[in-house]
Amino acid sequence: MLQAYLSIQGIHKTFGSFSALKDIHIDIHKNEFICLLGPSGCGKTTLLRIIAGLEKPSQGRIVVGGKDITDLPPARRNFGMVFQSYALFPNLTAYENVAYGLQGKKIPKKEIGEKVREVLSLVDLLHLHDRYPAQLSGGQQQRVALARAIVLSPDFLLLDEPLSALDAKVRVKIREQICQLQDQLGITTVMVTHDQEEALTMADRIVVMSNAEVVQMGTPEQVYSEPNCPFVADFIGSINFLDAGAIRPEHIRLTAPGSSRGLRCTVKHSEFRGAFYRLLLQPAGGSGTHRELLTVDVSPQAVHELRLTRNGEVDVEFPQDKLIGFPAEALAGVR
Repeated sequence: MLQAYLSIQGIHKTFGSFSALKDIHIDIHKNEFICLLGPSGCGKTTLLRIIAGLEKPSQGRIVVGGKDITDLPPARRNFGMVFQSYALFPNLTAYENVAYGLQGKKIPKKEIGEKVREVLSLVDLLHLHDRYPAQLSGGQQQRVALARAIVLSPDFLLLDEPLSALDAKVRVKIREQICQLQDQLGITTVMVTHDQEEALTMADRIVVMSNAEVVQMGTPEQVYSEPNCPFVADFIGSINFLDAGAIRPEHIRLTAPGSSRGLRCTVKHSEFRGAFYRLLLQPAGGSGTHRELLTVDVSPQAVHELRLTRNGEVDVEFPQDKLIGFPAEALAGVR
């Protein structure tokens, strides 16, 4: 079994009578990319701040490379951090922002220059080294912040919602660059996000949090395909909760009306999403409330072949091997 490099051991955090974190245990391996995923207020940013030393835990330990760093100040933890707001110095150029952390370390000026140029090249910004933050786009500013974080050769990297301020296309591009950079440098990384797509596409493992607790840890495929509770199933991707279990929209099978023993449904709404259509179907005999509607993802080819139109009918089947089982009492709270 791999030895944990960054170990979060029994962390509790209270603010007065409010519990922000409850008994958090996470072992992170060297060079691993971990996403802390959960809704606002679940405790993920508080946990990141405790790892950074910006908050002290009420109980528990943070261990890095076998060394207890719980009581060390941030300056002695050797980590890089990228904030949602970039936090660049507006009066310094991109080069000067990246060089800033090196200048107090008694490193020769020539070596500083080499390091800064190297990391600016890594993030494809060397040609903009003399630009000030106000002269850079949001994506470029975020890459400067990333370069500033890695230029110090940190033991680990902390990312606090680093992409949330960017527009959709830039977000995808920066997401890819962060993953490539992390893989290239082999740096242990912990990222906070509330965006399920970011977590699914970037992480080696996802830590799903809710109400100050860890509810599930696993690979992206595990937490998506094998959620251990209705909360995880609902938070990561879309899900349909049925009496017999739960099923993802892409796993529901559609057939022409009368061609199978499937459940007869009426198409109430259709959205074209490029690679697929998302349909909202009302089961026969239902009252039509939103909670009763089935969400189904199907290919454009299937839509055309079945001639699916609004208020048209279709039969649906729920393949048994695709049903996700939950206790009846758990499902009762979400249906």
